[in-house]
Amino acid sequence: MRLLGLLGAGSALLFALGAALADADSMGQVEHASLPNRRAPAAPQVQSSGVVTHAVYFPFVGKAPPACPAPGGSYGTVAVIPYTPRMTPAADDPDINLALRGYTPTVAYPGLIDSSGGPPSDPSAPPLYNLFTDQRVPAFSGVYQVYNWDWSCNCRGAPITDYPVTLAGFGVAPGEPVCAPGSGYDIGWAPAGYAMMVLYADAARVTLKYTREDNVVNGYTIHIEHISVDPNLLALYQSMDRAGRVRLPALFAGQAIGSAITTEVGVAIRDTGTFLDPRSRQDWWQGK
Repeated sequence: MRLLGLLGAGSALLFALGAALADADSMGQVEHASLPNRRAPAAPQVQSSGVVTHAVYFPFVGKAPPACPAPGGSYGTVAVIPYTPRMTPAADDPDINLALRGYTPTVAYPGLIDSSGGPPSDPSAPPLYNLFTDQRVPAFSGVYQVYNWDWSCNCRGAPITDYPVTLAGFGVAPGEPVCAPGSGYDIGWAPAGYAMMVLYADAARVTLKYTREDNVVNGYTIHIEHISVDPNLLALYQSMDRAGRVRLPALFAGQAIGSAITTEVGVAIRDTGTFLDPRSRQDWWQGK
């Protein structure tokens, strides 16, 4: 038991050291500590003796957290970079709160497609199968077109027709965990890289951003609809939002963000603000 306690203390020390290197200040500037080189322990000397002494070395064994555990965990934050105070509350911003735009059913193939033309494949793009604990290609329960936004009247416009589908409904079991889909990009340090930032959350939806800007102008954005957002994540988001959005919640790849409310989870994905087709195999379902 004493040996297990020492191993546990060593693990805690390593985690604390990693956390000390995280996100050094509110503007996201990180100071990288330089650790001294350590030599491997010398092999024990064997001496002629009537007493046999055994030296036993136990390797440190760490267990990675389970992929997408049940909701109810804890969450961290990262500094928004560059920070600019918001002129429009996030809940009233149709680029961040998808409920303001809405979407309408459309007639298109409800499954994966191999696109010709369109956006080039990015091997670091967030795979949408990582929304699910079993990394499956789900049954498509519906296909939709997100409404455009008319900024001249600050009102909803016609459906976006750049792509046949701009939001997909994925078949799920009610209560099924919904995971944070990682990507090949890293937005922070704590002690392993955060994969995304929470731009918006309410009780039934979340908007994830794969850079640390408080907008959808650059990088990938994912809107996830019809989920019961983890209460701990929602409370943290609301706290950071009230505090002026200097920092926002951050997620590791595979972290639970909530659970399905019904039998469908809606997902829209954007790059540099443009709504793209979530059915595209070459972009969001590579290898499937």
